[in-house]
Amino acid sequence: MVLQRVVRAVIMGPPGSGKGTVSARIGQSFGLKHISSGDILRANISAKTELGLLMKACIDQGQLVPDDVISRLILNHLKTLHNTSWLLDGFPRTVSQAEALDVVYSLDTVVNLNVPFDTIKQRLTSRWTHLASGRVYNIDFNPPKIPGLDDVTGEPLVQRDDDKPETVTRRLKSYQTQTEPVLEFYRSKGILETFSGTETNKIWPHVQDFLHRKFTSADQKFA
Repeated sequence: MVLQRVVRAVIMGPPGSGKGTVSARIGQSFGLKHISSGDILRANISAKTELGLLMKACIDQGQLVPDDVISRLILNHLKTLHNTSWLLDGFPRTVSQAEALDVVYSLDTVVNLNVPFDTIKQRLTSRWTHLASGRVYNIDFNPPKIPGLDDVTGEPLVQRDDDKPETVTRRLKSYQTQTEPVLEFYRSKGILETFSGTETNKIWPHVQDFLHRKFTSADQKFA
């Protein structure tokens, strides 16, 4: 679908909810540029920009990076995109960040993936990685040929700290506490659309149908 105007959208969902897959499909289907806040943060730290250095100093000291620093970083990047339709992933994470974004851009929609935490825990804690190559296995639907060993090298697989049950539980609780007010912020504006389910391939058709109707309607108004 070719959009007749510039579209601004945000995608939200806990880690392991399938956000990356859905974002890629939205990009392919509607031409929105997928913007990962994590990629922007890492690029700025790597390039040692002013904000990147400020952020690194906070991280090195074990402090949370202030909302205004993250907001400035993301907004500075968005300003370089001009007439580009985008899908923002990983920002905003707090109401303060959402308000900063709202001052500069009027969002068309916020897509929220609502996947049960038990499903996500099962998904993430089943992941095992071959560190040297980055190959990832899932013991439920993509298991290694020999349990615990990489298919190619035969070397041991490890479970990343992020994928350990206690870490996953902590991350999910943190996400819920932090982002529920953000969802309410967008719900009150009437632009939040939530899609619930346990499988990305079953959620996606509903997301695709909604966005097609949303953007077609917007294009007709624009015309």
